Amino acid sequence: MTSLIDVIFLLLLFFMLSSTFSRFAEVEISAAAGGAAAPSDTPPAFLRLSPDTLSLNGEDVEIAGLKPALDALRETEETETPVLVSLRDGVNAQRLTDLLVALRSVGPVRVTVLGTAS
Repeated sequence: MTSLIDVIFLLLLFFMLSSTFSRFAEVEISAAAGGAAAPSDTPPAFLRLSPDTLSLNGEDVEIAGLKPALDALRETEETETPVLVSLRDGVNAQRLTDLLVALRSVGPVRVTVLGTAS
């Protein structure tokens, strides 16, 4: 006769070994490091994200048109552009994630999320 705990343990072991842990659509987020910021010759781009619109340096832009707009601001393709993102009230996590995924495809950018602003 097999005890119930042995059966539960075997089932647990089976499901742990047969399942896969995949990383689906991960977004890289890192905490801000302490200390002085590195000096940069490139002025930062200012993005204001609201639930309905997105503006780059005060000009309305679509998320799909973000790459050409940021490419126009940088001197060369290899230049890392600092991007400041200000969140308006009502922005949900999915909208911010969509923006971060779009910024990943833009090229070398250094993103800083400032928080909510009225």
